[in-house]
Parts: sequence; structure tokens; C-alpha cells
Amino acid sequence: MDATNAGAGTSSAEILARAKMIAAAGGLNAAIETGAIPPIVRVTLAEALVLGLLRQGVRKYLAVFGHGNTAVGEVLRLYQAAGVTRTFNFRNEVAMAHAATALAWHYGEIPAVVTSIGPGALQAFAGSLAAASNGVGVWHLYGDETTFGEGYNMQQVPHRGQGAFAALTGALGRTFQLHTPEAVREALRQGIATVSHPTRPQPFYLLLPINTQPKLLDLSLASLPEPVAAEPVAPVADSLFDAAVRLISANARIVIKAGGGARRAAAAVCRLAERIGAAVVLSPGSTGVMPDAHPQNMHVGGSKGSISGNFAMSEAELLVVIGSRAVCQSDCSGIGYPKVRAVINVNADYDDVLHYNRSLALIGDAAAVIGRLEAALDRAQHRPGAESAAWLAACAARKAEWKHFCASRRASAPLYDAAWEMDVLTQPAAIGVVADFARSVGAIKYFDAGDVQANGFQLVEDDAPGDTFTESGASYMGFAVSGLMASAIADQPAYPIAFTGDGSFMMNPQILIDAVEHGLRAMIVLFDNRRMAAITNLQRAQYGAEFMTSDCVQVDYVRLASAVRGVHAVFGGATAAELKAALADAYAHPGLSLVHVPVYDGDAATGGMGTYGAWNVGNWVADVEARYLRQII
Repeated sequence: MDATNAGAGTSSAEILARAKMIAAAGGLNAAIETGAIPPIVRVTLAEALVLGLLRQGVRKYLAVFGHGNTAVGEVLRLYQAAGVTRTFNFRNEVAMAHAATALAWHYGEIPAVVTSIGPGALQAFAGSLAAASNGVGVWHLYGDETTFGEGYNMQQVPHRGQGAFAALTGALGRTFQLHTPEAVREALRQGIATVSHPTRPQPFYLLLPINTQPKLLDLSLASLPEPVAAEPVAPVADSLFDAAVRLISANARIVIKAGGGARRAAAAVCRLAERIGAAVVLSPGSTGVMPDAHPQNMHVGGSKGSISGNFAMSEAELLVVIGSRAVCQSDCSGIGYPKVRAVINVNADYDDVLHYNRSLALIGDAAAVIGRLEAALDRAQHRPGAESAAWLAACAARKAEWKHFCASRRASAPLYDAAWEMDVLTQPAAIGVVADFARSVGAIKYFDAGDVQANGFQLVEDDAPGDTFTESGASYMGFAVSGLMASAIADQPAYPIAFTGDGSFMMNPQILIDAVEHGLRAMIVLFDNRRMAAITNLQRAQYGAEFMTSDCVQVDYVRLASAVRGVHAVFGGATAAELKAALADAYAHPGLSLVHVPVYDGDAATGGMGTYGAWNVGNWVADVEARYLRQII
């Protein structure tokens, strides 16, 4: 077989020449408009896909190549040689999916994930759960079984009948199998509507049968779908907003629950809260929607929650939901608002806007809807009264209590830990030191799943939604360390710090290699308690005993990380002063650094941030479900 042939009838030289034409013209759109490239080209399906994604602005590919995507790989090789696209190779598909999610979520750059058939695709698909759960648009391009049906393909789903992998990906999101090369236009149209959805983007799974990738087709470049700016929408009828004003006027104790969908409408949420005298409770993923010091910011609420956030939830009479899916841990499995009798729900998703009973549904973009609601408040000349002032005063007292509590936990002295056989920092104290350091250098915080994540979203003091990224949608262990790679790929990277536990880090330690390969400058702070502390603490709280959530293996993470040339690893010490010195040392390194911090786990109350809500798990189920039975909303 001719190694220079990228597919029957289209040589590598022809593909490279076409890519160079695009580069010389200043991009595909410019090449089309100026006639630098023919309006109709005969290309392989693999190249048609790259051209179609280029038309949408996708020029970065995160890839693990195998026998299931060699045709795509050859096109990407040639387009990179011409300077049109960039491809970044990874060593693990789960980690790669996380990096792609972080690139789209943090930086707004939509990339494409490229894997081979079978195990690699399954791993990337598993990793895509983080994007799906947090509403992040990413292209996922997977190799798939051939369309000839000549027999089992190596690594396909071992199931008789075509489309087995399409059925699997279709259970999580929108999927399209390119069984017919000429269907690429429709695939691209469905894909852009998914990954660039204006209110709830999602991953799009494009399956590429091995034998159709090199097939030839005639492609009209001008017909390839382009991004379209969608105008934010809100309900037209004034009557809906007038009804919302009546509810606001009739209730003094108002709580706004700002979910992940409120991140892009932070200024509008703040204005509305001030306008109606509402306390604002955040979700783990929406810290920073209201500045930390704002007197109406009650911090996080839910099954982990906070003193102030959970107080506002439990005492409110009117709930204003903005961009929240009402995940179990966010609303205490449905019992977080026992005194609420009515709900105003602002959401662009029809299912989510109707989650609660007694809801006035304001369907649309959060900022646009809030703008219409503010106009209705002006028409009614609504102003919060004395009862609203008393409500906010009560909430402010609980916030002061919470801030004092946080300060005391941050200032906790080191405690003796049996596993470490010495005094070590508590996790709140250690996280507080690192969070303060991140703020001092303008670093962005990524939190991994588990106890680090839970203590983290209780402790962070964010002033903008982009200060912290905590993958609380799926709580995927290894997301934070893998997500750091986005900063090696982004056009304008920030300096990120991953807050991770020992368990989460070992899920995706290949970041150590990928980071050096692609020139990442970032920091990993590894809080090591040698256990799955979030689950250990849950077992202790529910049943008074832990089971199989710890080990007796001590790992020298400094030596482990230092084995990768280019990674700078330091020991974080056992005191706040030692940790601060280690952070400064790590930050000075021009590449990836790792700080290993032993942290306490045990029965001492000062060892954690505590729990303030309910959750429908374990032996709490009977009580939670009995209380849920009496819920009105």
C-alpha cells in the first residue's frame, strides 16, 4: 500500500497543498470568499470533517491515535504541517476528555477529542460525563466498526448488529454515525447545534466507521454550517412577570438559589437580589456569581452547605431559582426549602424549569429574563420593606457566624495523625493557605472530587465565577489534574492550581508526562490523607465505622513526580509557614510543579468543615423521604 496515499484517489501531497492554500488565505472562510480554494472539492470523509470543523472555528484536536482513526490522523498531520490546525497527543483518553472539557469550560475554546475504536472510545466517553453534567460543549470523534459487516472488527462492541456504540453514546447525548460519507453536512449541523447551544451546550458524539473515513465525496465548502449568534430570549407576556412581582411583593423572606446556569448572568443576579431584598445561596459550581463579601451572599447551601446558606434555604418563604438543575446535594434531596410555598424558576431548560411544584416558569436566558423582571418591578414600583430588611439582618447574622467558623477552621493548629505518625495540617487549614496563595498570584483554582472538593467549595472566597472550577456535576475523580492541560492548549492561558486528593491524583497521574510534553505551566497541590475521606466521613456519620476507604500504603509523591524530568516536586511540610514556602518555590518553576501536603484525618471536629444539610443516602433515607413526603414544592 502506498504510504503517501491518505485515501483512495487523494494523496497526502494534495491534502497538504489544500491545507497550505487555506493557511495562505488566512483561514478557510477567507479562502472560500476569495476563491483561493475551489468551491467544490473532492476529499476524503476524514478531510471533509476537518474542513467542516474548521468552518466552525475548531482548530485544536486532543488525540490518542490507533488503528481506528489512521485516516483522520493523516489529515491532521498534514493540516498541522501547514499551520492550520494543532493536535495534542495524550496518554489516556479519560484525562484527554477532561482537558477538552476544561478548555471549553474555562477558556471558551471548543476542541475535538479524537480516539480510536473500542476501549479508547469507551474511556473518552466515560470522561465526557463531566462535560455532559456541567453543560459544556465538546466534539467527541470516535473510531467505529466498519459498515460492511464483514465480521467482528477488533475492539468493537462485541454485539451482533450495527450501531452498538451509537446506542451507547446516544444514552448520554446526541450522537451521529457517519455510515454514509455524504451525511457529513448533517452531522456537522447537528453537532454545532449541540456543542454551541446558547443555554445548555453538551458533548456531541460523532462516530467514524473505519472504512468510511478514507471514502471520497464531493464537498461544497460554502454549504458547511457556520456558528450563528443566538439572541438571548425571554418570555414575551408581561403577565408572567407581573405574576412574579406579585409573588415577590407577597413574601419578605426570599432566597435566590444560583446554579451553574447563573454563572454567565452574575451581574444580573446581583442586581435582582439587591432589588428584591433576597438572600443568595450558591451551588458548589457557582461560587463567585456574587462577590464573597457581598452582604447578601450566604455562600453554598445543600447537603454539605454552610451555616448561612442552609439557614437561608430552611427559613425562606419564596424560592427564586436561577439556572439550577436542583441536584440532590444542592437542595438536600428535595427537602432543603421546608417553608417555601411558591417558586419562581428562571431556566432555559424546559424540564429543569418545572422541577418544583407551585412554580412560575420563566423560560429563557437568565440575564434576559432578569432584565424583563426588573422592568416589571419598576412598573410596579416595588421596594423591599421592613420585613425584608429584618430577613436580611437575620441572614447576615448567620453569615457572620459562618465567616467566624471558617476563620477558626483555617487557623486550626496541626493535629497528630496516626497514619502519618506526626502532627500534620488539617485539610481546611491547608486548603485555606493554598486558596490565599492562589488569590495572591491571580491563579485559577481547579478542584478535584472528594473531600478536597467539599471542603474547598465551603472555604473559597471568590469574587467572580471564573475564579474556581469545581467539577461538581459528576464529581469525576482526576478532573482537576487532567483539566490543567487546557492551559497548555489555550490561546491565552491563565496559571491554574489543581487542588487534588491522593485518590484523585492517582486516577490520572499521566498529567506529569503530558504536561512536560506540551509545556504546561501549572501547579498540583496534593492533599494526602491516604484515604477516600469524603466516603470515610460519610460512613462514620451514618454507621459509626469506616470500611475499605483507606490503605496502609505510604507513597512518596515527591519522588514519584520527580521521576518525570521537567516536573518540579516539593514537600509541603506540616505547618502553614512551611506550606507557604513550598508554594512559592513551586510557583517559581517554569513548568509543572507538585506540592505534596500530608493532611489530617480523624475524629477531631477541627479536621473538617462539617455538614449542614440532608441527603437521601444510607441510613438517612427513611428520614429524608418521610420529610420529602410533606414537601409542598
